[in-house]
Amino acid sequence: MLLVLFDFLTQYYSGFGVFKYLTLRALLGVMTALLIALWVGPGMIRWLQRVKAGQPIRGDGPQSHQAKAGTPTMGGALMLVAMSVAILLWGDLSNVYVWIALLVTLAFGVVGGMDDYLKLSKRNSRGLSARAKYFWQSLIGFSAAGVLYALASTPVETSLSLPLFKDVLIPLGAGYILLAYFVIVGSSNAVNLTDGLDGLAIMPTVLVAGALAIFAYATGNFKFASYLGIPYVAGVGELTVFCAAMVGAGLGFLWFNAYPAQVFMGDIGALALGAALGVVAVMVRQEIVLFIMGGVFVMETLSVILQVASFKLTGKRIFRMAPIHHHFELKGWPEPKVIVRFWIITVILVLIGLATLKVR
Repeated sequence: MLLVLFDFLTQYYSGFGVFKYLTLRALLGVMTALLIALWVGPGMIRWLQRVKAGQPIRGDGPQSHQAKAGTPTMGGALMLVAMSVAILLWGDLSNVYVWIALLVTLAFGVVGGMDDYLKLSKRNSRGLSARAKYFWQSLIGFSAAGVLYALASTPVETSLSLPLFKDVLIPLGAGYILLAYFVIVGSSNAVNLTDGLDGLAIMPTVLVAGALAIFAYATGNFKFASYLGIPYVAGVGELTVFCAAMVGAGLGFLWFNAYPAQVFMGDIGALALGAALGVVAVMVRQEIVLFIMGGVFVMETLSVILQVASFKLTGKRIFRMAPIHHHFELKGWPEPKVIVRFWIITVILVLIGLATLKVR
């Protein structure tokens, strides 16, 4: 929005041309989203308390979590507002990738918001049925994948990029739609499963989003993409602003979500942010790198799958409780220790993911 204004003002004063630089707009996006989140956060938390939007706690969860009952949830709406405003202000609104990423994020947020609303109105932790939630996630995921496939103008845009291998691309054809769908929906649910402790999900999301901003910038720049041996996709560089806004909004939310949390993210935030990471990774052709950098999300998801499979097949559980962060809690780790150690793991994995830019 402001890009159009500054472009118009450039004819009167050339200094406004500085706002055409993607890096500057990304930095402004971070700061804008962060300041909006910090400004809006206290009022939103008070409002959620007034309407009694307290989080229902699972009866079969760790006993230490029962004291958290009543803590306001649906705080993810704070991030969606901060993100959206920052993107609309500093993003290039003529860029189709920005709109796809934003609309997918907000659509998953609506699904998560409905789930949160039903949990609160029914005063239980179930919300939307698993079938209904998966149906709407699948509809949005397939729609986004189909649109991206239809928009692809070069073979690179529908090929799988392999980290560590320069110029090695596996053509997927229509299989791209299936891959994109699984990445978007899978990432959404993985972040949602991770969101079980104060600040546990948001910091890894911020770290991965920051790394994806770097990938987006390099992928959308022909010179950098050629030098690094990564796919070049014209236009995706603008997703740098999108990822930057996610970083700013996430850090602003963490201010209130840090242990002990004043507000929880809720499905409205977890489903939306997970989908945002997934759709960006798909557009910058770095699905495998997302799998690496989001290793904590993958670990949380696999722990649930393995726990369920083991119990159904053998009647025995692998972990004391799944997702795996509860397992460590029941082993006696204090909640802050679990959180910080998972953050440290994410930092290491993100650095490994970024290293694939050069090690090819």
